[in-house]
Amino acid sequence: MRSTDVTVRDLSVSYDHYRYRTPIKFGGVALDRVTLLNVRLTVEDTRGKQSTGFGSMPLGNIWSWPSRSLDYTTTLAAMQSFAAGTAALYLACKQSGHPIEITHTLEPDVLALVPSGAPTEPMPALAKLVVASAFDAALHDAYGKLHGRNCFGTYGPEFLEHDLGHYLGKEFAGDRLDRYITTEPKATMPLYHLVGALDPITKSEITAALADGLPESLDEWIARDGLTHLKIKLNGDDLDWDVHRVVHVDHVAAEAQRQRGDSELWYSLDFNERCQNVEYLLEFLRRVKDRTPAGYDRVQYVEQPTARDLKANPANRMHEAAKLKPVVIDESLLDLESLLLSREMGYTGVAFKACKGQTQTLLLAAAAQKFGLFRCVQDLTCVGASLIHSASIAAHVPGVAAIESNGRQYCPAANAPWDAKFPGVFTIRGGVMNTAVLNGPGLGAV
Repeated sequence: MRSTDVTVRDLSVSYDHYRYRTPIKFGGVALDRVTLLNVRLTVEDTRGKQSTGFGSMPLGNIWSWPSRSLDYTTTLAAMQSFAAGTAALYLACKQSGHPIEITHTLEPDVLALVPSGAPTEPMPALAKLVVASAFDAALHDAYGKLHGRNCFGTYGPEFLEHDLGHYLGKEFAGDRLDRYITTEPKATMPLYHLVGALDPITKSEITAALADGLPESLDEWIARDGLTHLKIKLNGDDLDWDVHRVVHVDHVAAEAQRQRGDSELWYSLDFNERCQNVEYLLEFLRRVKDRTPAGYDRVQYVEQPTARDLKANPANRMHEAAKLKPVVIDESLLDLESLLLSREMGYTGVAFKACKGQTQTLLLAAAAQKFGLFRCVQDLTCVGASLIHSASIAAHVPGVAAIESNGRQYCPAANAPWDAKFPGVFTIRGGVMNTAVLNGPGLGAV
């Protein structure tokens, strides 16, 4: 044992429930609520010193478990049951080590868990990762606080015994994780604002005003926050609608920027894997380029256009599309195997998410850099501590150009207690997030 190693000593789980300010659409399903999983975990080092960490994550069951036969309540209950099983595994773990070592050792057992009273449909690995991410976050947070450092300063040889070859294979032998991250966050980063499929683009499209003091249409958000990066949700099964949506957004956004005296605009396009094939994407890009060449040039990357199960859909190769724009995997990214398969299938980028775990995200971020892949960090409508976690990943992984965050749009009530403590993180001005403050002990949230 190293003197820096820790062992899990105690753990508790709780939940918070919120209604969304306005519905958000995932894969064709409109969602109006969220449940947050909160984990408090205590570790002890070799000298008996203890520290407690905190991890939180939205249980995004509609996104991580898009079932055709089970309703929202059923999949949510199963994920909460899975959380109880995961808590038992962490409590029973007697291994001492670094959080990456402990989580890496536990991961096979976590993924093998079956929630009690399980529905007939197996729980997807992605949904399991979402649940487990809160436990992993709490472990990293406790470790960093114990050593009086931000977590991103605890991944060098002083703390982490093994090199990346131990976790990622011989190709990474001799590589150290701290080579692929920065100990200090970027001072500021542009924010990617979500343009949901149900969201009004102009004031004239507002059908039922909320009158809650926040913007209600895209042009109002741009005017207030100075936005330069927009994530546009698309249907993937209605080509005319998808093309028109991008053209409409581009027209309104460009005019809003002109009125601000600015011209910078970038778009990410998110089909939530609903395109039937790559031909749909190619035709979509061709039509967008014809209709708005400037709008096409503003597309920074395309997210997961086709089905997440890459093995079951080998024909969905992205080589031709990736010649036009970076195409990144999101829902498909579960482990190193899925990352390697995506490269074979023509994907040129990866989308990292805090909801897949701090441990896995950092390991795969190292792999993505070594392979020269486009990198972005995406949201799960993270709020409070989970947004601090997600934004910290974006601010410490080289090559990530912007932070995606839409909790301020859809669930501001959950952010309210955090706003004053983290100025410029939950309230955006000038289109950027103040990431310089993401350097506190542990994951830096509490």
